Amino acid sequence: MLIPCTIGYGQIIVIVLVVILLFGGKKIPELMRGLGRGVKEFKDAVNKDYTAEDSKPGDKSDSGKTE
Repeated sequence: MLIPCTIGYGQIIVIVLVVILLFGGKKIPELMRGLGRGVKEFKDAVNKDYTAEDSKPGDKSDSGKTE
């Protein structure tokens, strides 16, 4: 059974040619560089440890309260 929305080699070549025509050869490396930075920032944000930020030593929320 063939999936009708499968992208083949011919479609990929057409998409690449359209991208080259729209953005030009000089702009594509800059776009890919920006895309790589975005992916790296996303991965860093996903892997960041937020538990260290939640318990700051100078936090005055509950510590030191006397009633």
